[in-house]
Amino acid sequence: MLIKIKKKSDALEHEVTDRDIYLNRRDFMKDSALAIGGGLAASSLISTNVQAEKTPVKAKLPDFTTNAAYKVDEDLTLKKAATTYNNFYEFGTGKDDPVRYAHTLKPRPWTVAVDGACTNGGLYDIDDLITQNMLEERIYRFRCVEAWSMVIPWIGIELGKMLQKFEPTANAKYVRFETLVDKKQMPGQKRKPIPWPYVEGLRMDEAMNPLSLMVVGMYGDILPNQNGAPMRLMVPWKYGFKSIKSIVRISFVDKEPVNSWQKIASHEYGFYANVNPNVSHPRWSQAKERRIGEFFKRPTLMFNGYEEEVADLYKGMDLRKYY
Repeated sequence: MLIKIKKKSDALEHEVTDRDIYLNRRDFMKDSALAIGGGLAASSLISTNVQAEKTPVKAKLPDFTTNAAYKVDEDLTLKKAATTYNNFYEFGTGKDDPVRYAHTLKPRPWTVAVDGACTNGGLYDIDDLITQNMLEERIYRFRCVEAWSMVIPWIGIELGKMLQKFEPTANAKYVRFETLVDKKQMPGQKRKPIPWPYVEGLRMDEAMNPLSLMVVGMYGDILPNQNGAPMRLMVPWKYGFKSIKSIVRISFVDKEPVNSWQKIASHEYGFYANVNPNVSHPRWSQAKERRIGEFFKRPTLMFNGYEEEVADLYKGMDLRKYY
């Protein structure tokens, strides 16, 4: 028998997304500007920026458990909404571009290069990474910097446990992630709204926090192409652009990586991207958000409601300066 201990981060019953309500997704952001949210190469590794062209393999999600610590008492955002209203600029800048064009992505076969300050780096097959780690389902809030949000049942690997198997050294202060670059598979890369490849990073203590999840599925099934197949990051206390999709490289580095949105607009997007309702985006307020499926806005929670679990990571930091 599982006994659930309620935490401050658990969503409340009144936060439930009504399954019968789903607003037209183009209406949510018509008044908002679009926003989302140096390569390291190991000489001993084959570049994985362009995956080998082989016959695609239909992947199945292995068995997974439900982690009771992260199973909240609320309905979920409709799967249709979560898989059709999305930012994934590699397929275009429109919210429905990913679901329209991501059929060109071939998530199998897929390899992930692990390099940098670690003793167990190399080139890993995605299915080996999945089967060698325990999968679990966790229900998390998801908050976009554009001020919309969802509640999604992700399936994945606790990031810290996965990274430990690569045996990072004492020189590993940050983890840098990189997305696939392949214009045939990702037609949005024929344009340059952002510099390719898409790059993101975490401090090591952020990456090792139990909340950080390497996602390979959602809603009980394999991760759809448009949501970042075959593997994406989920860091629920940060804005969504931090959760990089279609990962092909994980690098342990000693200096803070410059993420893609910092390169584009460093005055608007910083490294940390923590959800902070008290710090407005230069072009809109972050004090409230619109849950997809609801009409009225709701107050935005500090650290997206995960303050109890992550606030100590930033003790003594000026979160207005380190945004």
